Amino acid sequence: MSDRPIILGIVGDSAAGKTTLTKGIAQVLGQENVTVICTDDYHRYDRIERAKLGISALHPDCNYVDIMQQHLELLRDGQAILKPIYSHETGMFEPAEYIKPNKFIIAEGLLGYSTRDLLECFDVKVYLAPPESLRAKWKVKRDCMKRGYTEEQVLQQLRQREPDSEQYIRPQRQWADVIVSFYPPSDVSEETNTHLNVRLVLRPTIPHPDFTNMLDRSSTDYMSAIRLELERDMGKPVDVLEIDSHATKEQVNQLEKMLCNEIPDLLPYCSREGNQEIGKLIGTTGEVLQSYPLALTQLKIAYHMLKATHL
Repeated sequence: MSDRPIILGIVGDSAAGKTTLTKGIAQVLGQENVTVICTDDYHRYDRIERAKLGISALHPDCNYVDIMQQHLELLRDGQAILKPIYSHETGMFEPAEYIKPNKFIIAEGLLGYSTRDLLECFDVKVYLAPPESLRAKWKVKRDCMKRGYTEEQVLQQLRQREPDSEQYIRPQRQWADVIVSFYPPSDVSEETNTHLNVRLVLRPTIPHPDFTNMLDRSSTDYMSAIRLELERDMGKPVDVLEIDSHATKEQVNQLEKMLCNEIPDLLPYCSREGNQEIGKLIGTTGEVLQSYPLALTQLKIAYHMLKATHL
């Protein structure tokens, strides 16, 4: 069993849902067991400097990638770091923070898989790939509500950043063990985060649970909500697990039961055992909502983190 921290990487473009997923996984595993760091804190320039230089935060040259790697290696060895802090609200840097590693470390940000040496730092690698139209809506909503931008400013920023997204962010998808894509169902007129399906591309780079025995293809009602298919991704065979927003609690519990029974360490974290934090979302008016596709995605990634402690 591993006696060092297990490091999870969560990479994706701006407003792809990295922070929401990170917070949920930390809640599943217990906040006291998890150290969360944002690799976007390793920006080389503040917002004013970036504007003067004409460089975006997505460009590797705008980030101290070497220091990011060094810090992840130190955390992996069980050593503390003095991590920089970048404020997305002000666009300025704040005093560095003393960070100690924990049983689990989640590193989320834009460029976590941008070099081969960085890839070696992670035990589990996740990439978030929502449809670009959905990501744009999320970014407009977030940046207008939390960062003081106008809608036109956010849309202009998206257009300006597109070349860097295409060149530096999306290519990192190829290195992920699990690719997570939340997307709206075609039959839902009003799009909300609780009505999103999820598509999980499961690459054979890490061991995945065997869902085939549980997902009985003869049950059309079940398979209409939860589907497992063999597909090809970047020319290689992968399993694809899709969970629809209309999946019932009973169907979700079957998947949870399988995951929890395979790894007893996961049992205390299962929602069927009373963890009410799995899949929780905060609505636009502050109400607490729950998404079963999000819940199972969180639990599936937590499964891999716990599995890594036994390897």
